[in-house]
Amino acid sequence: MCHGETEIWGYHANIVTIDHVTPLHEACLSGHVACVRALINAKANVNAATIDGVTPLFNCCASGSVGCMELLLQNGAHTHTSHAHFPSALHEACKRGNSQCVETLLSHGADPDYEVSHLGSPLYMSCLHRHAACSKILLHSGANVNVGRGGDSPLHATVRQDSADQVSLLLDYGADVNIRDSNDQRPVELAPVGGKTQQLLLTFEVSPRSLCQLCRLQIRNLLGRSRLKLLPLLPLPPLLTHYLEHT
Repeated sequence: MCHGETEIWGYHANIVTIDHVTPLHEACLSGHVACVRALINAKANVNAATIDGVTPLFNCCASGSVGCMELLLQNGAHTHTSHAHFPSALHEACKRGNSQCVETLLSHGADPDYEVSHLGSPLYMSCLHRHAACSKILLHSGANVNVGRGGDSPLHATVRQDSADQVSLLLDYGADVNIRDSNDQRPVELAPVGGKTQQLLLTFEVSPRSLCQLCRLQIRNLLGRSRLKLLPLLPLPPLLTHYLEHT
């Protein structure tokens, strides 16, 4: 480094291309932790946005680089942008199936129900792209299981993918099997005929949730999303804590 804190080898840390892409954007997209650290030390703007609204944090989620992401978050990166129509880092992580990125964002205060008008909720995005690990993390953090994109719920999206494991996960967290989409169709009506998903939903309709499941869902709802992370701190037997946490 030379010529002061804002320059590296004579180049300004916040130099931009015509599309407002900075060196930090490129370093995060390539997952170069050492470069990200050097740029941040040289006062690179961790919240710089391209003309399309893409931030370095978004690029971390695209590349799956948790190391770069941690550096950004520790140095003031915002988990969400101030404009709802801009690209969302959390949605990108869910789209790519980068579950560690999802977990890191949520641990730094990202809203698991953050909606982007044309994408829907993060949970909807993870269901649409069949990333059950991301869905599990979001639901564990208290994401609303029935909020999708417009009238389309996460369960509708999952059923279309005929992903039986993910359907089971959503049902376990209280998904409404009677919710209707913009075409007035229930999830079971969208399931491929004869597939595992259709059989799972038909079976569920004749043998609904147990009292054990209903109690857990009710207690978690009463606690509220913001307090779910405090469950391990309660003076409860480990078995009861695990029950409430879905672990």
